[in-house]
Amino acid sequence: MRPLINARGTFTPLGVSRSSPAVGSAVAAALSDFVVMDDLHAETGRRIARFSGAEAGAVTHCVAAAITLAVAAVMAGSDPARIAALPDTRGMLHRVVLPAGHAVNYGHPIEQAIRLAGATPVLAEDLPAALDHPATGALLLVSSRLTRGEPIDLAAAVAQAHARGVPVILDGAAQDWRIPELLGTGADLLLVSAQKYLAAPTAGLVMGRSDLVAAVRAQEKGIGRAMKASKEAMAGILAALAEREALDPAAWAAEQERKLARFLDGAKALPGLLAEAEPDPTGLPFARARLRMAPARAVALAKALRHGSPSIWTIDQAAEAGDLVFELVPLRDGEIDAILARLRASLASS
Repeated sequence: MRPLINARGTFTPLGVSRSSPAVGSAVAAALSDFVVMDDLHAETGRRIARFSGAEAGAVTHCVAAAITLAVAAVMAGSDPARIAALPDTRGMLHRVVLPAGHAVNYGHPIEQAIRLAGATPVLAEDLPAALDHPATGALLLVSSRLTRGEPIDLAAAVAQAHARGVPVILDGAAQDWRIPELLGTGADLLLVSAQKYLAAPTAGLVMGRSDLVAAVRAQEKGIGRAMKASKEAMAGILAALAEREALDPAAWAAEQERKLARFLDGAKALPGLLAEAEPDPTGLPFARARLRMAPARAVALAKALRHGSPSIWTIDQAAEAGDLVFELVPLRDGEIDAILARLRASLASS
């Protein structure tokens, strides 16, 4: 396969992230040994709870699986008969309210993740009005490049749901840096990817109310059997959590600023474009590099970067408006220099 430089961020089609040697060693050790899976689940759940400050924690195969199992949990609880019946929801409340602007497609439609549990997604233009009807739960997303419309006040939306007795599932996906803040919204369950900036193996971290977390785990006796976490994923999560707990956030942020400055210093010398820093719009603790240029040039440049060797992927959704964005968090200095060299060569030949 062609070598690849990922300046697009924690993008699933590119393998998401780079794990550290310590995480890799933990995964390898787990693969070569045996373990009582219930004990490993319990320990990993305790560590997630300690790390997050939530009442309880659990692990699923990924966040897409966590959405389905969280919906199943608010419908069926830990009742064995209901768990065995899903996705047949006869006799259960099964409406899941989702703001219309949060009906995203992250590889499949999020509504399908709801329907897999047997629930009915209800897309709401007016969230309070939709919640006034009997509902089993509400699903909210942290605003990102995928969500549409104005960002909603998550804490206010949670309060509106709770006032009507409706539990709230919050999909935090790549927001592992913001877990305490997102739990502070009062959401009943928070779902976060282990493999994004935490750089663990692919898994979904579930945290929140102890009864609902237990109900998520209970779904492994039903539809969750196909969405279970592996021993190597949990071993990698434990190692990644230990690394994050030992991390100096100020030193990490300074390293991201250094890499960004290295890139921008080189990019500002390139002809025909404007190079600037762009803070993360969701509040993650780093900025990206934005290059502004003529739209036709941006489209051609994105194509040239991707189809060359190494293949360089950037955030190019706004290329037709003249913007290319580069995320540098996982990159090494040599890769940053390689991107700048390809930019220089491509611009010189265009």
